[in-house]
Amino acid sequence: MTDYDLLNARLESLIAGVGHEIANLANASALLWESLEGINWAGFYRMEGGKLVLGPFQGKPACIEIAVGKGVCGTAVLEDRSQLVPNVHDFPGHIACDSASNSELVVPLHRHGAVVGVLDIDSPRLNRFDETDREGLERFAAILEKHLYGE
Repeated sequence: MTDYDLLNARLESLIAGVGHEIANLANASALLWESLEGINWAGFYRMEGGKLVLGPFQGKPACIEIAVGKGVCGTAVLEDRSQLVPNVHDFPGHIACDSASNSELVVPLHRHGAVVGVLDIDSPRLNRFDETDREGLERFAAILEKHLYGE
């Protein structure tokens, strides 16, 4: 089980006072990659030109663009809420960037109340994520928002 208090404290110390968005997102994805068990992708998509565009990540190559409302990431943006998906194969419109992924957790990122991107984590295990993961990663996203976007 992940110690989210420790993970979030590590993120806070890693990015506090560092004003480089891409570098901070890259380090955040690396921190998730080394801290979370049973995952095969951890990273970010950023809103650009009305769609999600691949940002810093750890894992296999991924989809470069995702339309708002499409797949788990696009749905997180459209609904402006986290998406905890126990089995991605049951999710309507799931985009299979990596056929090995079976579960997914996506958390929106905000700047001044608007969604500016998402944190996306995939796992090859079904039911990998639970409410504890969702809550812990929503706090992780809130730390990013505070330091990157002044939220």
